Amino acid sequence: MFPKEFTERLNNQNYIEAQSLINSLEKPSPVSIRLNPCKWHRIPVVSERVQWSAEGYYLDSRPSFTSDPLFHSGCYYPQEASSLFIEQAFNQLIRDQSDLKVLDLCAAPGGKSTHLSSLIGDKGFLVANEVIRSRAGILAENITKWGLGNTIVSNNDPEAFTKLNEYFDLILIDAPCSGEGMFSDNAVRLEWSPENASLCSERQKRILKDVWPALKENGLLIYSTCTFNPAENEENIKWLTDLTGSSTQKLDISKFKGISEISYMGITGYGFYPGKIKGEGLFISVVRKAGLSDRKNPKLFRKKNNQLTNSDIKTVKELVDASPEYLFRNDDIIYSLALHVEEYLFLKNYLRIIKGGTALFKARKDDFTPLHELALLTRISKNAFPKVELDYKQAISYLKKENLILRDTANGWVLLTYSGVNIGFAKNIGTRLNNYFPVDWRIRMQDSDIAAKSLITWVERTK
Repeated sequence: MFPKEFTERLNNQNYIEAQSLINSLEKPSPVSIRLNPCKWHRIPVVSERVQWSAEGYYLDSRPSFTSDPLFHSGCYYPQEASSLFIEQAFNQLIRDQSDLKVLDLCAAPGGKSTHLSSLIGDKGFLVANEVIRSRAGILAENITKWGLGNTIVSNNDPEAFTKLNEYFDLILIDAPCSGEGMFSDNAVRLEWSPENASLCSERQKRILKDVWPALKENGLLIYSTCTFNPAENEENIKWLTDLTGSSTQKLDISKFKGISEISYMGITGYGFYPGKIKGEGLFISVVRKAGLSDRKNPKLFRKKNNQLTNSDIKTVKELVDASPEYLFRNDDIIYSLALHVEEYLFLKNYLRIIKGGTALFKARKDDFTPLHELALLTRISKNAFPKVELDYKQAISYLKKENLILRDTANGWVLLTYSGVNIGFAKNIGTRLNNYFPVDWRIRMQDSDIAAKSLITWVERTK
């Protein structure tokens, strides 16, 4: 069932229990999610905590995320359990710093980016980058649903970051790899070959070399793959440290059962192996860039254009908690950026940015149109709009962008909620209720398929 070259190599990796690993890869991968504590304060009824993540939970079965309004509103994200370990690297090495500039270089579909967004909070901003344009769009959608407003999304090749000299405090590279850690999926096995694994290793070196100049001296680079191949893991980290004179950082894993520390020619990494941990395969290593300089990157600020009007600023104050230095107008759209306006304009000189923050509303001469991103933003004012609570059937109808019939609804803009969480805007014009859910995001499942799917059952969180 597994490629011969793969099993032969595993038997020669003395830190891997090859047969136990292979037996575990023949079983389905565990299902896990990560909660958004800024939106949701309950936990799954039938669940188990992921030991290395404060908000990670294993589920007993895989529900239908597509048919769950809470998923669409950003209350949680389905994320593989092993990958949640980046939380430990962040918390142990960088959590007390502020004004953080963080890059997630290979970010789609957005699991690690939304995770970093929560870890950073209001201590800085995140650039979530994806080289493939279609995947960058999916990334932007998931960032919007998460709703913290501290992330921009870019669509660039890693080489574009070379010019951002010593700009980022932390860079995460979840590198494209041969995918051996996901061999429980037969389709992944069929795509594997020694030649492809070798190509992955060379591509990973190029990615590391391209982005390294953008890391500040004394900054941290978290490198991860979902493969067991030494040529893509510890050998690449050894290559990087030799090339740059940097060093790996040790993490305290004493509280976590099953994680394997990998020592290789002076570098340290960590291996997650099915059968020893509850999750898919993962390799992770943290590299600190040599040097103690706090030199700041020269900024090529230009004068802010498209000034907001007094009416724009008044409307913003009524709708959202946003600093004036983070507000930006592009044509008739008002944005709350993830970073200072001048910093944003600086980055636009180097990067193709497809999402600079949160699009709040479209300004009109005597009125405005709220945009869907505003509805999902955690900083939206509680009393900005009348709220209408929907039941499950009504929420699904809204998410399918169908017409809604709601009695006793206030005229004008209303904010629709499900289980107390915002899911989007509608406008009551008297004769009908217009549905403003984004057409590209609508659920396309048939009602019969939705009805057949199970949802997560929740219970109030206990201390």
